[in-house]
Amino acid sequence: MSTENKAGLGALLTPEESVLALIDHQPFQVANLHSHEPTMVINNAVGLAKAAKVFDVPTILTTVLEERGGLLLQGLQDVFPEQKPINRTFVNTWQDERVVDAVKATGRKKLIIAGLWTEVCVAMPAIQAAGEGFEVFVVTDASGGASKEAHDMAVRRMIQAGVTPITWIAVMSEWQRDWAREKTVPGIVEVLAQHGGASGVAYAWETQLLATPTGNET
Repeated sequence: MSTENKAGLGALLTPEESVLALIDHQPFQVANLHSHEPTMVINNAVGLAKAAKVFDVPTILTTVLEERGGLLLQGLQDVFPEQKPINRTFVNTWQDERVVDAVKATGRKKLIIAGLWTEVCVAMPAIQAAGEGFEVFVVTDASGGASKEAHDMAVRRMIQAGVTPITWIAVMSEWQRDWAREKTVPGIVEVLAQHGGASGVAYAWETQLLATPTGNET
């Protein structure tokens, strides 16, 4: 199990320490995704991927038996059009040496995982990586299971193994940390506008109001 401190400022995510693995967001898995509304999980996964790109967080894409289970969802592939997902046969992503080597090559120890299904393709690598010294975070709202119970039990099991559950906007917020980090502000504002649900709608409305003449101009 990871021995990293789970409290204090150092427990929060930074872009410089993070590496993201997006696991098996494929049509076959989506077809039996019943823990969440599938469109929400897809939206959140794409939002997370775009946030990683804004902050230059290394991102590893994986599929399992893509020739049968389907290609990576187009919305995710579009974020990293030049990257070919690592296609594997192992159910447990962390047993594929190519994935492990790709993560280790970044030199980063805070491993963020999202994928389908939570109880299988997320839990297995998360638990194993936590046992090998990585500080593992699972993005629960960019992941999903075959049932609500399956998702919830997987999250509980991972917590017992030392994994930290988190949501995608929380990940992006910890990466940003300070609004004085002006370089990434336009990028995260765009991501929120596209994928932040009501927050994105409210921001668009605020922008409209600020640009609307009041009739009192001189």
